[in-house]
Amino acid sequence: MKTKLVRIGNSRGLRIPRLLIEQCGLDKTVELRVENDCLVISSERRMRQGWDNAFRVASASLDDELPVEKVASNQFDRKEWQW
Repeated sequence: MKTKLVRIGNSRGLRIPRLLIEQCGLDKTVELRVENDCLVISSERRMRQGWDNAFRVASASLDDELPVEKVASNQFDRKEWQW
């Protein structure tokens, strides 16, 4: 698809067809970046977006055992360490 840049003051803008906006899930705010000489427009990603779901999935699929309990004691643990 081709489109023309329109003048907006000293800048340029472009009109993005509604169908493309819907397909990309764009909202009021977008992120712009340049990759390999191409302008990339993407949905705004909030920091840590999706982390809560990832933690829920991870905790449901793993035991709650601490990995340190599975490590065999060594000389430091047996002789040198004191509480």
